Amino acid sequence: MKNIGIITSGGDCGGLNGVIKGAALTALSKEMNAWIIPNGYAGLYNLIDLPRLTKLTADRIDQIDVIAAGSEAGNSRVKISSIKDEKKYDRIKAGLKKFDLDALVIAGGDDTGSVVVDLSGQGIPCVHAPKTMDLDLMPYSVGGDSTINRIAEEIRDLKTTGRTHNRIIVLEVFGRYAGHTALRGGVAADADAVLIPEVPVDFDVLYKHIKKSYMNRIENSDVHAGTAVIVVAEGLKDASGAELVDMSSTPDSFGHRKLIGAGKYVVKQIEDRIKADPEIKEFMKRTGQFVSSVYEIPEVREIRPSHLVRCGSSSAVDSNFGLEVGSAAVELVSKGLFGVTVVSFHAGKIEYMEVKDAIVQRLVDVADVALYERLGVSFGRIPAICEAQTAKVTGKPNRVY
Repeated sequence: MKNIGIITSGGDCGGLNGVIKGAALTALSKEMNAWIIPNGYAGLYNLIDLPRLTKLTADRIDQIDVIAAGSEAGNSRVKISSIKDEKKYDRIKAGLKKFDLDALVIAGGDDTGSVVVDLSGQGIPCVHAPKTMDLDLMPYSVGGDSTINRIAEEIRDLKTTGRTHNRIIVLEVFGRYAGHTALRGGVAADADAVLIPEVPVDFDVLYKHIKKSYMNRIENSDVHAGTAVIVVAEGLKDASGAELVDMSSTPDSFGHRKLIGAGKYVVKQIEDRIKADPEIKEFMKRTGQFVSSVYEIPEVREIRPSHLVRCGSSSAVDSNFGLEVGSAAVELVSKGLFGVTVVSFHAGKIEYMEVKDAIVQRLVDVADVALYERLGVSFGRIPAICEAQTAKVTGKPNRVY
């Protein structure tokens, strides 16, 4: 193995440049050559037509900013098996042969991983570095910590607007069908409620909790100022289990339609209950806010930071983890281990697993939900009893991000 192609695929996030730099520097230390294949799987498919690739020399590697989010290599959402070209795999192999590339290091999430399985089945040597801000691959993947921090920062910042205007803020964040980042970001910023796909929402229960928190803050304030914040993951389900999918959107090559409207849906549910609640008018009068026909009920506002939760800069955790899994991927390549996903590289030990097992979706454990319910966060249901179990650990536990 002398020449390695590096691909980043799927959505952008923090830590991807760490993967590239870790892989390239490790290749350099082993007297191997690393090359960027630009624009994800689209670039891989079109490799045969590219006039040149960028070689990651020591000087070029030095230009890669590990702390910057996004990818120096560029990403795309392309499912190779969906390409209507009977000779697509031969075309890819010809492109790899053109540039004398022996193996691929590919960073991406579950969709990207499914393509790694596909390519490996076609005899193309690949190693998968886990990347997803959704955190639904394994206990940790590149991108999660950066996104959690961004969500927490946005909640904290929005509280100043909410308190100034006595608004109820509904923040809709990415995560598709897993609520890890909404949960961790929301809890870290003291959100009043966190709505995740794993817990169908009873809006009557949610409203009761938000109303109590919101009214207590304003009535206990010497200037009658306060806010309440609800964080909602885009894959929200209501009590019936129904998803909020934009059926007018065109599915991407992996068959996903846009998840849209969760924040607006929550706003509508809260507003409907506020308008029907006879106690609200008296509350507005007691706190000096009521103006007939002009300002009779509190405002409920939806905010969608969208890609702001995955752009900008990487957290220190993602920068470190990206370097580690990038380096581990090249180590696995050098040992001839392909069709696998890096789990961790710690204390000289690389842990890995079959890609097909790594991409099985990991959801939020409801036992964690019960813990935070006990600590006062609403998840839109009647709180469950948190029953803690104990387990003695022998020796020092492995690092957990």
